[in-house]
Amino acid sequence: MTQPALGRIIGIASGKGGVGKTWFSITLAHALARAGRRVLLFDADLGLANVDIQLGLMPKRDLGAVIAGRATLREVVTRHDAAGFDVVPGRSGSGALSGVDPAALDRVLAALRDAAGGYDAVLLDLGAGLDRSVRHMAAFADTLVVLVTEEPTSLTDAYAVLKLHGTDRPGGDARVVVNQASSRASGERTYGTLARACATFLGRAPPLLGVVRRDERVRDAIRRQTPLLARHPNCAAAVEVEAIADGLLGG
Repeated sequence: MTQPALGRIIGIASGKGGVGKTWFSITLAHALARAGRRVLLFDADLGLANVDIQLGLMPKRDLGAVIAGRATLREVVTRHDAAGFDVVPGRSGSGALSGVDPAALDRVLAALRDAAGGYDAVLLDLGAGLDRSVRHMAAFADTLVVLVTEEPTSLTDAYAVLKLHGTDRPGGDARVVVNQASSRASGERTYGTLARACATFLGRAPPLLGVVRRDERVRDAIRRQTPLLARHPNCAAAVEVEAIADGLLGG
């Protein structure tokens, strides 16, 4: 894996919920950390944050304190010692931040850009949907990774994310990951369907970053609140996310 540009901000979006976006964000952060990178995982789901829950963390302060002006971004950073990366936790189980004031959001993003200089990569686990704040943070990222599954509704929503991203950030760097694929070939067919729609109607098809096959050990890791690469480091999904990490920062 080659050395990435310092402070690269990578947004992870899906449009549709339930496609494994938070799990993927955590596993990608862990893969990058295992490769020796300094990583910050920012829980940017302003309505239903749950990175801390999946990791079994109990942070004293979260993003809500930053938006309210009670803490700085650096003060709410929580270290996951076992996985070797930092986390900015969101407000779990609350929709209170979903309607955050645009000026307040811009202040948080400015602080995040400043903090990014201390990391090789900052991952934004974006919320599902296509509301204003999600679009704004997706356009803020240097690279947008869009997760899609084989379900028709997921394909439709992923296309919508890519269409709006092209409007919000023309010529921006967007890539696709097919998650929960029944096979590598099936995942590639899913990507092909999305790519053809993008090429036909948007004039541009985002590249395929990787395919992650469905793996029951993912559910086990989530239930145990343990990163997959710690609990099942050699399973298919773990190996495939590590390959995506390599391609993302090295390719």
